[in-house]
Amino acid sequence: MIIAAQPELADVKTRYNVPYIWTISLVAALGGLLFGYDWVVIGGAKPFFERFFQLTDAAQKGWANSCALIGCLFGALMAGGLSDRFGRKRLLVLAALLFAVTSLGNGLASSFAIFVFWRMLGGVAIGLASNLSPMYIAEIAPAELRGRLVAINQLTIVLGILAAQFINYCIADQMPARATEEFIRSSWNCRLGWRWMFGVTAIPSMFFFIGMFLVPESPRWLVKSGRSNQARGILARIGGDSYAGQAIARIEATLVNEIQKVHFRDLLEPKMKKVLFLGIALAVFQQWCGINVIFNYAEEIFSAAGYDISETLKNIAWTGSVNLVFTFVALGYVDRKGRRPLMLLGAGGLALIYCVMGWCYHSGIKGWPMLFLVLAAIGCYAMSLAPVTWVVISEIFPNRIRGAAMSIAVMALWFACFVLTYTFPILNKGMGTPETGLGKSIVEVAPFLRNGLGPARIFWLYAAICVAGFLLILVRLPETKGKTLEEIEKELVD
Repeated sequence: MIIAAQPELADVKTRYNVPYIWTISLVAALGGLLFGYDWVVIGGAKPFFERFFQLTDAAQKGWANSCALIGCLFGALMAGGLSDRFGRKRLLVLAALLFAVTSLGNGLASSFAIFVFWRMLGGVAIGLASNLSPMYIAEIAPAELRGRLVAINQLTIVLGILAAQFINYCIADQMPARATEEFIRSSWNCRLGWRWMFGVTAIPSMFFFIGMFLVPESPRWLVKSGRSNQARGILARIGGDSYAGQAIARIEATLVNEIQKVHFRDLLEPKMKKVLFLGIALAVFQQWCGINVIFNYAEEIFSAAGYDISETLKNIAWTGSVNLVFTFVALGYVDRKGRRPLMLLGAGGLALIYCVMGWCYHSGIKGWPMLFLVLAAIGCYAMSLAPVTWVVISEIFPNRIRGAAMSIAVMALWFACFVLTYTFPILNKGMGTPETGLGKSIVEVAPFLRNGLGPARIFWLYAAICVAGFLLILVRLPETKGKTLEEIEKELVD
């Protein structure tokens, strides 16, 4: 199938090789699928591995759920410098290999310390894939197709999330209503089920590993590395010889007088700082809007809403289904309506939903109204902040520093996610009254953490953050739809 388009190159009618573009984009987006699965699988395994490893206090549980994010930080940091030096493709191959090895490591872990080690190393793979998959797709896609192609990466993340939730549900033995603690501890789920939940990730990881050997390197990275002839061949296959020639000329124009090696201090140049701040702020907001609390602490969220452990597993499957359906809405609108309207809709919509959720928790309303609000929040997020943030941060950085700048933004995203994930159990139920150590110091400075804020106040806090995010997007985010990466660079930097 060939598609004719004019916005990319005003003076020539470009006929794109759409099947080829979609094939290489889908292979790269397998990194997103593994990212989604590996990130959310812990939500379904959580009730069982916590009992297996006898995790009792809030800090231990928070660490079990957030330790992978330390690896994500390192993976995101590595991705910038290494992808600028060795290319996007090789780092994605490394990520695929890490996904396979660490999934087996988690499934075979014999102690909590070993479990944490493999989760952190798996986080490195998530950090690499979350940075490089959308960047690779953005650098290979024509302008008028770029929004939906980068959003495909979010679709595969959602498919990975749904796969994790579905596989967790299928693997787990169904628990009787109001199962006793003794029954849960002695169940197959606690002994072996949670291990299979982690281990099956190795299968799609190998498909990703093999597939990455079959796709080309990013043409923009090739031009930056002085291999324009190789880049020309790839671009010609995407859009023909004329498209390739003009695309090469535009890329080279943004790299005039630039050297291949990029230092992180280059990001602090006055003309770069504003763009870097915007990318970091959007990345942090995507996490602090609070939605990942629902994915990672579904058991606690639904338990507070009156659901038992068996009903919770069913509700988790519902959240994944809604997440998938509304991601298709984003795919349909991101290149038609633009990035900015969807981002504003997401921030404003979540603020409203969280206010109502907080009121329901405060008023003791349980059951289906809470399930409806949770699904509404996930739907709102899935059609806006989830995919569009990745599209924007893959677009706004200049060619010369895209690898380094995006690694900083993604590193900020994972740091924000770590803070969100680690603090939720503490904010929700409190730390008690620690007698010594850091916990005692924290409680002395913030005494409200002794008993926690409770779910109502937590969701009101997330609502306030969403209002702040709405104002940031309204004031600082320009529209980027239909523009080449080089055109966006001139508008934001020059």
